[in-house]
Amino acid sequence: MALKATVFKVSIQIADMDRGYYNDHQLTLAQHPSETDERMMVRLLAFAMNASESLAFSKGMCVEDEPELWDKTLSGEIDLWVEFGQSDEKWLRKACGRSKQVLLITYGGRSVPIWWKQNEAAFERYDNLTVTNIPEDAVKAMGQLVGKNMALQINICEGQIWISDENDSVLVEPELLKGEL
Repeated sequence: MALKATVFKVSIQIADMDRGYYNDHQLTLAQHPSETDERMMVRLLAFAMNASESLAFSKGMCVEDEPELWDKTLSGEIDLWVEFGQSDEKWLRKACGRSKQVLLITYGGRSVPIWWKQNEAAFERYDNLTVTNIPEDAVKAMGQLVGKNMALQINICEGQIWISDENDSVLVEPELLKGEL
């Protein structure tokens, strides 16, 4: 018997002072049965970091040739392709060839430096690739904010990201490994 995705309703108010972007978004997030709360929150964080009117979640892990989060033009070109985890060079080469900008967000704690050391040289050839790591303690703290209906305020200023709900606040300081945010 197949397990079904869990659906979350998310209302986020984004104040991104670094990009001058201020907007509210109503999102419906589907959490794959194999996805943790922490990973889902990393996806939500990526949305906030790159929010625009055209940024959207795709069908996610179920579709092999699409990113989980992307920003497409009206003509179908991909402006931004966002991947999560510790992708391999072959997959990122494909993404970099299809999109103007590719963002890889890692979040694996102690395994990230080992993975990065193994892949850094190969990734240097891609000028349109940015790699950012979300520290493990921030990922765990974001997981504590999860609820079926979330109302979050996300403030971004000078590279720091504050995520708040009615009870708690989490500080996220992404670590840039390659490229620029």
